[in-house]
Amino acid sequence: MPKPQATIYDIAALVGVNASTVSRALSRPGRVSAATQRRIEDAARELDYHVNTVARAVKTGRLQTIGLLVPDIAYAVYQDILRGAERAAREVDYVVLVGEEFRSAQAELDWARRVRAAVDGVILASPRIPDARIREFAGDKPTVVVNRVLNGVPSVVPDVAPGVRAAVVRAAELGHRRLLYIPGVGSSWMSRSRWDILEAAGAEAGIEAVSAPPGMPSRRRGAELADDVLASGCSLVIAFNDLIAIGLLQELQDRGVPVPERLSIVGFDNIRGSDFTSPRLATIGAPLNEAGGQAVRMLLARIEGSTDRGTAADDGGPGAPSYGLATVFHERGSLGPA
Repeated sequence: MPKPQATIYDIAALVGVNASTVSRALSRPGRVSAATQRRIEDAARELDYHVNTVARAVKTGRLQTIGLLVPDIAYAVYQDILRGAERAAREVDYVVLVGEEFRSAQAELDWARRVRAAVDGVILASPRIPDARIREFAGDKPTVVVNRVLNGVPSVVPDVAPGVRAAVVRAAELGHRRLLYIPGVGSSWMSRSRWDILEAAGAEAGIEAVSAPPGMPSRRRGAELADDVLASGCSLVIAFNDLIAIGLLQELQDRGVPVPERLSIVGFDNIRGSDFTSPRLATIGAPLNEAGGQAVRMLLARIEGSTDRGTAADDGGPGAPSYGLATVFHERGSLGPA
């Protein structure tokens, strides 16, 4: 017969404390003395104790699980958000259920609805789901959005303005007077927001900003736009993300077009490897690890609050976005004099 699973009562008997003390030590570390905490943890390992998640869910009404949906897990931006989210969740004994959905807004919504019963709350990173549908979902399940502002739903949004302004001011100092923005997909809130801030910063610095049509934020698209970029009459390109910028940079190099002597290129996100190009890619980045952690903390506060109210919905007051994460401009070799 299989060995019975150890319980907190077994740990309590081994350590010589009350079961309630064991429960506090294992569920909320720091609520007992450091010495007692160590003894309880050592005993739990010795007895091969594991939390009975089913029993705990029945008792507390919580599954200790968060759903995190991203458009593309292969893109470094979402890997950073995921790492930050998992780190913050692990600190409070939650786990993160990750989903990837790049096909459509409807597919994103379908995923969120499928996992709704299996998680305590959901984080949507750069969602394309229409506003009304997200609000409807958030009224049913605690929800936090990353990289998008949505009235009535808590959100974590990096402050794009500092990094964009620093990049544009530096470009103006180098003599640039016309720049081309290569956006992401048309349904991307963040792509439109970056354009609005970029256009305003350009006007302040005396640089005319024009935009290419929206499209997929991929290296392939960056390469395919090389002819249009060269025909635009712009001396500077700022791309929606580093993938577009790297694709354009590599295509120009293959054609023998010098960067930055003929054209300067700036990306967004400061992904790992953006400084491996030649020349190294200038880019605007945000602390996305912290964005993931902040989203989890906001969601947990939402989960705690929803238990008392009986619903995750509210009147929109707590839905104000958090802009505490400032972007930073990383000046590198792909930006040079006009």
